[in-house]
Amino acid sequence: MYNKKIKKSIHSTRRNSGNRRIDIFILIMILIIVAAPFIFNRPYRPDAGPKQAILFVSVQLEEIFGKETTDKLRLDFESLNPDIQIRLADHYGEPDIYIFDDGSYNFFISTDVLIDLNHFSGYETGSRQYAVPLVSFMDLLFYNVNILTAAGFASPPKTRDEFTAYSRIIASRNFGVSPVAFSLNQNDRQALSRDIFSWIWAGGGNFFSDGEKPFLNTRAIVNDLTFFGNLNREGLLAPGIFSTSGEQRLDEFARGRIAMMVASARSIPYLKSRMREGSFGITTIPDSGAGGNYNIGISSIYSAISVNCLYPDEAWKFLEFLAEKSSYLCAELKAVPGKVSNLFPGDYIRDDPFYSKAWEIYEFAQVIEGFSGKPDADEYEIAFIEEFQIFFDTGRTAQATVNAIQRRWDEVYQ
Repeated sequence: MYNKKIKKSIHSTRRNSGNRRIDIFILIMILIIVAAPFIFNRPYRPDAGPKQAILFVSVQLEEIFGKETTDKLRLDFESLNPDIQIRLADHYGEPDIYIFDDGSYNFFISTDVLIDLNHFSGYETGSRQYAVPLVSFMDLLFYNVNILTAAGFASPPKTRDEFTAYSRIIASRNFGVSPVAFSLNQNDRQALSRDIFSWIWAGGGNFFSDGEKPFLNTRAIVNDLTFFGNLNREGLLAPGIFSTSGEQRLDEFARGRIAMMVASARSIPYLKSRMREGSFGITTIPDSGAGGNYNIGISSIYSAISVNCLYPDEAWKFLEFLAEKSSYLCAELKAVPGKVSNLFPGDYIRDDPFYSKAWEIYEFAQVIEGFSGKPDADEYEIAFIEEFQIFFDTGRTAQATVNAIQRRWDEVYQ
């Protein structure tokens, strides 16, 4: 009986132990079933590393510099900064970093979408810095060598009197071309600076010679408008002045339909690819011949940071990187002057007669301020172009036109 009780006790213990193992097994299986979705749906990231900041750059980076250059910039930067990724934003998404030219600068300033960069740069200039210039260009007079030669001219005009005389003779020869072209379409944000202000500056004019308030009402600038008015009245200008863009005029020039026009040095590579060698040339914009300063305005390509950027410190690193790559970017676009602070030209300038000629003009010239990046710049420019169109359409005098523009400028400045 004793042995039977022992055996029965042992048997009962084993049976209870077995039941507990079954209970634990069932519990484990339930836990596995519950946890399975979380375990197997967890993303697999074999390359997961430190937390990375992703910065989106506007598509203009690739549109201006090309895909190959953009990819190189991105990869070089990421190799130096593995905790930051650079991606291109799409056309509808807001980027963290903007890339733009002078045509868009005033829009960004007026809409308050850019971060003040003085905090990052440490510059104490007394004014706010919203963008970093990367590449710069100047405006030049482009002329068709074949048309001028056919009209009997061996060299381009140097003064406005020569320019007018050339234009009259070209018009009289019935070549089927326009002697001169202006393109003042208001949708072309660089039109006024390129086609009108560049002549005023070349003649020694300067809107900001006395400070921040723009001033136009001088005898020299009245004479500038008189010069424009004479070209218009004599029918020497290509049609569609206020409806045609600079891009359209450039295409007309490339096709041999325009004898002379002002364009950016940025256009030289395009025209070299479109026109036969030796068929066009560049020179200074003709001045009044009075012997004053030859002034030029500079247009640039900029980088800036959006006020909505989540990683402004990282974005500033990319802006610094782009600024350090400025010489490389200038060479890619064959920019003249390229980097305004450069004392010596790059190899691409020295090795090509077009760019070396443009550099000679730049060294001779004095760079002055335009409206780009200034408060209320769009309002000043709209006032000018509206009154200028009235001047062309109605025959109003140059002095009355200058008075009207100055009056509107004073209202904007108040």
